[in-house]
Amino acid sequence: MICDLHCHTTMSDGSLGIEDVIVQAKRMNIDFLSITDHDTLSSFSRAKILGERYGVKMIQGVEMSAWDKVRKRKVHIICYAPQKPDRLEGLCLKSCEIRKACSKEMIEKVMQLYPITPESVLKHCTASKSIYKSHIMRALIEYGYALEFYGELDKKLFSPDGGLCLVEREYPDVRFVLDLIHTARGVAVMAHPALYDNIDLLCELAEEKKLDGVEVYHHSADEEKQKELLDIAQKYDLIVTGGSDFHGLYNAVPTHLGSNTTSKENLDRIIKLSNKK
Repeated sequence: MICDLHCHTTMSDGSLGIEDVIVQAKRMNIDFLSITDHDTLSSFSRAKILGERYGVKMIQGVEMSAWDKVRKRKVHIICYAPQKPDRLEGLCLKSCEIRKACSKEMIEKVMQLYPITPESVLKHCTASKSIYKSHIMRALIEYGYALEFYGELDKKLFSPDGGLCLVEREYPDVRFVLDLIHTARGVAVMAHPALYDNIDLLCELAEEKKLDGVEVYHHSADEEKQKELLDIAQKYDLIVTGGSDFHGLYNAVPTHLGSNTTSKENLDRIIKLSNKK
């Protein structure tokens, strides 16, 4: 059984539509797939129908933006199988509005350096609930200012260490996000803790029994990091997940659907916990 519990579509910052992602999952012999677009649950109704058509079982998911107020860092929490998803809609809308405001400022800053237009960016995110850096970079590539999404121009403009056009604001507090996920009767898993240096926070939240699981198998975690995360998961009896974090054209590193997976045992734990909530 192959289970990929982390991927994105044009509903957020992926380059492929829902149907294209599910068809590709079928080609990869993936049995269970979760589309975890950022701060939106809008894809699930269509994804469920398409999953039934193509023979891929869909697990409802959403990757929620949050903030570690102590360390001033981003943290992403994936909510799986919420029994009351409507309770997450307000928070998702708030996070999308924060991201839109940041992106509009970034577009204005980029336009001062490169003569592109807002329309050249917006045409790439018509299906998305927000605007992402990858959409801005795509416009810059189309007009000949770069050849790749994550090269020198991306570093110059959007690097966390002094990017000329980077604009970031705080997202909702991570503990508030976790409480809301549990109110929605969902399963809360910290996504890619190695990517945003969230491992200390992971331990704190696990100690507080705020988290249900952790994404261990992700391209940001090498073997050493995976072992560290597995040890933490074992210590706190956390569900262990894995996913490709597929974004299509916008992948930061080469990764395809099914490149990282979740075991049947851990998928069963997610489903069982969701049904108990």
